[in-house]
Amino acid sequence: MERQGVQTKGEAKQRGRIVILGGGPAGLGAAWRLHEAGCADWVLFERESHVGGLASSYVDDHGFTWDLGGHVVFSHYDYFDGVLDSVLQGQWVEHVRQAWIWMRGRFIPYPLQNNIRHLPTQELMECLEGLLDARDRAEAPAATFADWILRSFGPGLARVFMTPYNRKVWAADPAELGTQWVGDRVATVDLKRVLRNVIEGRDDLGWGPNATFRFPLHGGTGRIWRAVAERLPAERLCLGVEAVEIDAQARTVRLSDGRVVSFDRLVTTMPLDGLLRRTSNLGSQISDLALRDGLRCSCTHIVGVGLEGLVPESLAGKCWVYFPEPELPFYRVTVFSNYSAHNVANPGRQWSLMAEVSEARGAAGVSRDSVVRGTLDGLRAAGLIPSHAAVTSVWHRRIEHGYPTPVVGRDVVLDEIEGLLSERHILSRGRFGAWKYEVGNMDHSFMQGVEAVDRILLGRPETTVRFPDRVNSRPR
Repeated sequence: MERQGVQTKGEAKQRGRIVILGGGPAGLGAAWRLHEAGCADWVLFERESHVGGLASSYVDDHGFTWDLGGHVVFSHYDYFDGVLDSVLQGQWVEHVRQAWIWMRGRFIPYPLQNNIRHLPTQELMECLEGLLDARDRAEAPAATFADWILRSFGPGLARVFMTPYNRKVWAADPAELGTQWVGDRVATVDLKRVLRNVIEGRDDLGWGPNATFRFPLHGGTGRIWRAVAERLPAERLCLGVEAVEIDAQARTVRLSDGRVVSFDRLVTTMPLDGLLRRTSNLGSQISDLALRDGLRCSCTHIVGVGLEGLVPESLAGKCWVYFPEPELPFYRVTVFSNYSAHNVANPGRQWSLMAEVSEARGAAGVSRDSVVRGTLDGLRAAGLIPSHAAVTSVWHRRIEHGYPTPVVGRDVVLDEIEGLLSERHILSRGRFGAWKYEVGNMDHSFMQGVEAVDRILLGRPETTVRFPDRVNSRPR
């Protein structure tokens, strides 16, 4: 996506003091744009001692690098690509995606609908018949994601993969989800392509916006955001400081170190539910019922497993694997050492897996030990950890805000909140600031910050947060 007429230093007019809350991709996008435009009066506060937010990386006690989930860099924006090229300058590993599914005791190329030839014969026929029936339906638009699955794929694919996998990912029933987020997030059906693959015995792995991606050579995904921060004025990045109270009328932020700072414009990337709890004098209140029903999310457990030896031949070249079957606790496993040899302590002599387990927020919590134990048992049961493999390191992190859940009725609540905040010169952006999964990737989040600043400085409309379909449908 090309951004025409980008103004640089000295060309944009400062619109009072701008305060940014959060040093993840969205907050850094806002800071980058302000610095690029030559604005002098802005400051960013981040509660952690490092930048990156949900796109941070960590090195464990054994020297293995871990991300907070299976992040990869692909983009809908030329501007974003240019920024990343400038800060890491060739320090990338380029990949052609190899995504797989583990089910029925075998690896099947993703997406399943293009590779149903690998299913047992009875399920293959069930899926084909369902696809043919779905093609002939002429019905009103689906009201829920469960309806959309059935109408798009038929009952066969819905039963064997789409419904159980999505229930696992979201920790919610697909009938509770809307359809506004689907866009390029779910592979739809090209029936002729499906039939050709079955008849010709051909594997088909090429679908999706991330069919090719890149990854930092060193430092995990977090290295990107540290590199961005290194190009910004250090005196404007205040780390280890959290916003504890926001007065929307007085336009002040009280910080965890006791300071109270004023703002003319506030760009906040903290989770929207937390922002509303900490903000007073909005002029109206969003009901607890609306917040509960409209702002739902899942928690995510990340379990990293570092191993000795060489990656098994069965996993060589694979990027990640989906797991729809309920017997295994994780919904996705990334062969993280395949992303970069430097994600392990001793390249060439070690390898690593990173599993993701979803948990319904607000449900009875599960212990770290039970998640780790269940993950290790599941990895062995699926054959991803061979019986002879020596485990060197096990790393766990629970993320309270994992995925913003696109429930039915979400947009009504978001529109109401956006109106209240905008009236008070507050823009809530980013993965959980905007609470829109469909524009929650790193490129989307960074550009939400950039576009928020362009709105403040230049009066430009924000495309990403307002019109997700326009962004995601543009060819790259």
